[in-house]
Amino acid sequence: MAGHSHWAGIKHKKALVDARRGKLWSKLSRAIIVAARAGGGDPAFNPRLRAAIEAAKAASMPKENIERAIKRGTGELEGSVYEEVIYEGYGPGGVAILCEALTDNRNRTTSEIRKCFEMHHGKLGSANCVAWMFERKGLLLFDAASVNEDLVMEVAIEAGAEDVRHSGKKIEVITALEDFEKVKEAFHRANIQPEMAQVSRIPKETVEVDADTARKVLKLMERLDEHDDVQNVSSNFNIPDDVMAELEKEP
Repeated sequence: MAGHSHWAGIKHKKALVDARRGKLWSKLSRAIIVAARAGGGDPAFNPRLRAAIEAAKAASMPKENIERAIKRGTGELEGSVYEEVIYEGYGPGGVAILCEALTDNRNRTTSEIRKCFEMHHGKLGSANCVAWMFERKGLLLFDAASVNEDLVMEVAIEAGAEDVRHSGKKIEVITALEDFEKVKEAFHRANIQPEMAQVSRIPKETVEVDADTARKVLKLMERLDEHDDVQNVSSNFNIPDDVMAELEKEP
């Protein structure tokens, strides 16, 4: 099971908990602020902002919070200035890990991210040490048990998706960046709702890991994802189906 698929499933479950705690709202606010600053405050003309707002609404973020974040991004309200930083490194088993963050204090965040890697059998690397292993793509994830796979494939192909993959208990639909919104809208019209739909960094090739390494990699990714400044974490690990079945039995 490809790492991005398994991790996306974990993220989907975590988001429900994080949303109840309100923790997720802080990260979503940053994404809205940066998107509005980069492309303006009108989501009709700013796809990145539109996607950030959709993610915020999916997490039940109040409308006033969303509007306030947009105004901070456009400069109508004062607020912290965030910069985008990508951290790259290696996790257990030598898997590549790429971490996208939004921070108002690069030195502090870098120090904390380095510590996360070191505490979980990993090592923070230099710029571009693993970024070349990933491609930015649109990713839609479906629960294979809840949808008609043939229909998912039909909608995806007609909408111009690049690939449809069966990964464990999930079905992945991969799109080019420029086709992501079109494909997502096609599924909306077909009344087939994905568990998750976002722009992701998809590995060009994967590294197969055993159960022990998989546990360690997932702990590192969860620790990174829990950091307040981190927006997304990607990796190129692959968990074989028999190993995945073993992990799922664990508490």
